[in-house]
Amino acid sequence: MGPRTSFATADLDQVDRYKLLTGLVVPRPIGWIGTADPDGRPNLAPYSFFQAVASNPPTVLFSAGVFNGHEKDSLVNARTSGEFTCNLVDGATAKAMNASSAELDRGESEFDFAGLTPDSSIDIAAPRVAEAKASLECRVTQIIGIGEPPTTNAVVFGEVVRFHVADAVLDGTRIDFDALDAIGRLAGDGYATTRDRFDLRRPTVD
Repeated sequence: MGPRTSFATADLDQVDRYKLLTGLVVPRPIGWIGTADPDGRPNLAPYSFFQAVASNPPTVLFSAGVFNGHEKDSLVNARTSGEFTCNLVDGATAKAMNASSAELDRGESEFDFAGLTPDSSIDIAAPRVAEAKASLECRVTQIIGIGEPPTTNAVVFGEVVRFHVADAVLDGTRIDFDALDAIGRLAGDGYATTRDRFDLRRPTVD
């Protein structure tokens, strides 16, 4: 394989740790997290520290950074309301997703800033992105702090209580990946599509 460089995490500063982690763990799915504050004001933010972690019950997580004790609105709202939506990002909504990552003042609407339409959920109050091809309604099951002291991230687990999927990407309950056109996060300003794919059959052992 050739020469390798080995890094001890303790010898790296936070910037270099972040560069290595986000550059190696790729592509990462993007959870476009919709929440509402106690006054009903909608909030929307993308998280690439996001993943599906269980199917029974269906469970997803997103990890929100905590900077010098300041918590992201998504985290505050999810903890307060006990719910959030996860909206999937595709090629058509990529620029709006990026716009919604802007650091707005608390209470300002990322939906308005990014030119998006908040859509009502059915089982929860958190808003969905009407332009997204798929959205998940989630109820918070637990929040776990990472890094102590102080906490540097909070991982929010949510049980999916309802799936919303555009008919154009559905075949029964199977997903047409070409129609979904999902994108994933790389590092820096980089993103990737799911268009270049291949299949591998799982091995069987007699």
